[in-house]
Amino acid sequence: MPELPDITVYLESLQRRIGGHVLQRVRVASPFLLRTAEPPIEAVQDQMVTELRRIGKRIAIGLENDVWLVLHLMIAGRLHWRPADARLGGKASLAALDFEKGSLVITEAGAKKRASLHLVRGESGLTSHDPGGLEVLSASLDEFLAALTRRNHTLRRALTDPTLFSGIGNAYSDEILHRARLSPVALTQKIDREQCTRLYEAVRETLTEWTERLRRQAGERFPEKVTAFRPEMAVHGRYGEPCPVCGTPVQRIRYAENETNYCPRCQTGGKILADRSLSRLLKSDWPRSVEELETPP
Repeated sequence: MPELPDITVYLESLQRRIGGHVLQRVRVASPFLLRTAEPPIEAVQDQMVTELRRIGKRIAIGLENDVWLVLHLMIAGRLHWRPADARLGGKASLAALDFEKGSLVITEAGAKKRASLHLVRGESGLTSHDPGGLEVLSASLDEFLAALTRRNHTLRRALTDPTLFSGIGNAYSDEILHRARLSPVALTQKIDREQCTRLYEAVRETLTEWTERLRRQAGERFPEKVTAFRPEMAVHGRYGEPCPVCGTPVQRIRYAENETNYCPRCQTGGKILADRSLSRLLKSDWPRSVEELETPP
């Protein structure tokens, strides 16, 4: 799922291409994408784009008649800038926003159609799509601490809770916790102020550095290679590969469709965290420490 760094770079690229330009029409190819009937889709035609905004992990496109398009790409949704009136072909194509100089095409890989497009009126309509999470890059340490300890969650769950923190998902939460040297399953109300300060700094540093990295990679081009798995990442998506800090194989916790990656030596004091599926399957053969992991059977 595109997160704060990805959405920020998307918005910057969109601003250069559609800011101040007239949205001529919206072509919807998938019946699953458009989730609202009022205002009607015709309300956005021939309207100038006056503002682009990030709302959590959503992209909001504001028009001169105070109608907003609110797009949530979910896990597999992506944006592409194509020549004007680009053809919508294949099952992945969901919609196109047509401008004089190009078309913004929305696609979604896979059979599960989760991406959504809502049309709303005014700030009140936008508010209904805002989960309310804290914008960490503009927040103080005390504000961060208050949000973090509002509920007694694991750190991983708290960071990815959109009602607590804005724009952070599975990929960057793994990277943040590795940088902060904190366990993903540590409880928010059990960590001390020094650990909280490390986490606060790690959030800000990680999101800022990745935004700058993605900005440099895209340059003036539209960002086409938006992915949650990048070779430069420390732990996310790198199960079994060596931690770039200590060389210990990266471990994972899998549950439902999600996966948490971490370094046991850097983050959990050498402890291998239980995986709900594998640890039950292997039982006594499940390694519980780095030493057991590295000891040949």
